[in-house]
Amino acid sequence: MNQPALHRPPQPAFWRNLRDLPQALSLSAVVAGFLVVLVGYTGPLLILLQAARAGGLTDAQTASWLWAATVGNGITTMLLSLRYRQPLTAPWSTAGVALLVTSLAQYTLPQAVGAYLLCALAVMLLGASGLFGRVMALIPQPVVQGMLAGILLRFGIGLFTTLPERPLMVIAMIGVFFGLKRLQFRAPTLGALIIGVVLAAAGGEIHLDQVALTLTVPQITLPEFTPDAALSLALPLVLLALSSQYAPGQAVLLAAGYRAPINGILVITGGASLVWGLFGGHGVTLGALLAALVTGPDAHPDPDRRYAAAWASGAWYVLFGLFGATVMSLFAGFPAALVAAVAGLALSGTITGALTGALAVPEGREGATVAFLCAAANFTLLGIGAPFWGLVAGIAVHLLLRYGRPAAPAAVKDDAA
Repeated sequence: MNQPALHRPPQPAFWRNLRDLPQALSLSAVVAGFLVVLVGYTGPLLILLQAARAGGLTDAQTASWLWAATVGNGITTMLLSLRYRQPLTAPWSTAGVALLVTSLAQYTLPQAVGAYLLCALAVMLLGASGLFGRVMALIPQPVVQGMLAGILLRFGIGLFTTLPERPLMVIAMIGVFFGLKRLQFRAPTLGALIIGVVLAAAGGEIHLDQVALTLTVPQITLPEFTPDAALSLALPLVLLALSSQYAPGQAVLLAAGYRAPINGILVITGGASLVWGLFGGHGVTLGALLAALVTGPDAHPDPDRRYAAAWASGAWYVLFGLFGATVMSLFAGFPAALVAAVAGLALSGTITGALTGALAVPEGREGATVAFLCAAANFTLLGIGAPFWGLVAGIAVHLLLRYGRPAAPAAVKDDAA
């Protein structure tokens, strides 16, 4: 059986799936899972560290966040794949952590944790209600994509603002990245990181004297709930998770022949995010950007056993996540220009997708443009950050121009849990 059956249903038999796991855990599945971790560690993880630095978090708080993001990802991924016998992954939201780079500095860590828990509760309740498709149909997707593009703009610009500082390194990284994309290499960011590290090391800019193999000690942070954080952090995090993770993740799985139990996934990831949020994690979601690495024939020729590749990625994440403090000290020895270039390249695909989604429907372009410009301005009004105001302004313009006119049919449908 070389091709997955269309709309392959979930098989919620945890113990049977666990019993079958050793036979399904082929070498290709283990390698595919490892590749997911490599890609995650060479892009999204560096953005997380940027957000922690921008938010003024201590090393211990950053290590705990890293632990919650990676170990939380791993454990939730392992549970999801065994629960439904599908290649389901549960990474942290890359778009969400990009939002935190610009917004986290405005709040204390307890206030941010309060926002994370509100976001997790909203996702969990959305899954329990079975209203995912209806909610997605109500939200003007061009506006959300425009807001996302505005949030990510600084990362794209950051790729080129580092050019005068380290021209040889940045140009080489860009060339390797897009050269590998032309060759359809699955992890072009990894290639860009390697060439950047080599050139930085040749120039004596890599400092690893503080790196030591250390287990992370997670820290619990009691939440503080404030209206400002709820509007500036929790609400955008929910919308970004739904639009940039759950909806496209569901589409990737459907394209591979798997009918994702989206409502059950929302409940499980939302519940898991409630736990990991207490340790500083901003939440786990449904995999989208890296989901294709474990849903195709390269991960396992048998689609019924492909869940093992997702499980393997979770196991790798747990293994690496336990040493989050070591990983943090490793990346801390990299020059800022290298980190900025990797972040910009890692998010280039997301930026392209956001701009495409924002401008794809002519009727939604004006609202999307307003949301994009407002979010990119990165200001604070009444104690609330620009992403929220971008949503408000974009939706207002969208409704002003579109209210009472025929709307485009919704592309997202509900699935049973």
